[in-house]
Amino acid sequence: MHVFGLTGGIASGKSTVSRMLRELGARVLDADVLAREVVEPGTPGLQRISERFPGVVGPDGRLDRVRLGAHIFADPAERAALNAIVHPEVRALFLQKLQALEAEGVTHVVYDVPLLIETGLHSAMEGVAVVWVPREVQKARLMARDGLDAAQAEARLQAQLALDDKRAHATWVIDNSGAPDATRLQVEAVWRAMLAHG
Repeated sequence: MHVFGLTGGIASGKSTVSRMLRELGARVLDADVLAREVVEPGTPGLQRISERFPGVVGPDGRLDRVRLGAHIFADPAERAALNAIVHPEVRALFLQKLQALEAEGVTHVVYDVPLLIETGLHSAMEGVAVVWVPREVQKARLMARDGLDAAQAEARLQAQLALDDKRAHATWVIDNSGAPDATRLQVEAVWRAMLAHG
């Protein structure tokens, strides 16, 4: 089984690239989706979160993300406590899904992880594709997408590892600053290169 990482930054177009890879036939596992699955009602993850953060499960038995966010937003220690619960659950689910894909005969998988570099997961991948745009393009897209002013957009960008820093860890850089067709050509080339592994 060959596992490759896909990452980017806020408003870089990572979800567009992820969609293009799927259209080319890639099996993409999305860390954000896995993180939601491990806190579904009835999961051990949700049970442990509700014990550690009382009052964050709503009357419907689902995680109240707004309440949880209020707990962890300004407190790094609380955020670390949440990550200590969620990350191992996500890792276990990821391995479970990999085994299921392997049983299906899938040989190449792309793992789409927003914080791939920050968490050090990139070192476990056979190759890493970073979706990159110049910072000014990223900022303009973020302002347009989320209705933010320049200062708000800048604050969000400051909270993340810069794309130029992520790029330093890339096996492949997908420049998403041009037309969609130009991006698609790069994605096709990256997928071919991934398939050439093994």
